[in-house]
Formats: sequence, C-alpha cells, structure tokens
Amino acid sequence: MVKLESLKKSNQFKKALKEKKVHSEYFSIFAAKNFYKPKYKNNLLISFVMKKKIGNAVKRNKIRRKLKAIVHKLLKKRGAINRDYTYIVFGKSNAYAEKQIVLMPAMIKCFNKIK
Repeated sequence: MVKLESLKKSNQFKKALKEKKVHSEYFSIFAAKNFYKPKYKNNLLISFVMKKKIGNAVKRNKIRRKLKAIVHKLLKKRGAINRDYTYIVFGKSNAYAEKQIVLMPAMIKCFNKIK
C-alpha cells in the first residue's frame, strides 16, 4: 500500500515550486523530479497546502481531506500518478462546494499533464 508523505523543510517546498506547474479551477499542482528520498520506497511525496484566505480551519481541512481522498483513489489505479515526482497541491476555495466526482477528472487531467 502506498502512503502519502508530506514535505517538511522549506527548501524542499522551494525546489518543488520552481519546476512544473499545472493549474485548474479547483487546485494548482506543482511538481519536481524526486530530489529527496521518501522514508520508504513505496511512499509518495506530496503536500497539500491551503491559504488562509480560503476561510476558517474547518473549510481548509475539508478541502484538504477531499483532495487527499482523490489522490488515494488515483494511487489505486496503476499509472494515474507518477511516483518519480514530488508534488505540492494548493487547494482553492472552489473545491469546497464541489463533490469528489467533479474534482476527480480535473485531478486526473492535471496529473497527466505533468507526466
């Protein structure tokens, strides 16, 4: 089973933010080739970031949970997410009102652009 491992240090975030970028109506994905090794070989390096402008903590956490659930579903499909990259996903306030069924195709489209 693949686990999600988040980035910890600011220099890791800075490196990932400099390379590939893909934007959608609901989120933005930044990706960089793995420059940092995860704890375990199976882990996916991905962080979910929400700006405080989005709203209170309840709203931000709900968006984060939705996006994480979609990534977990995509990891079960072979080849949907390339594990050779480190990802940062910035959630947008539009994602709060939408259901996972609407967010899933947008996420698939963005991850396919990064490959």
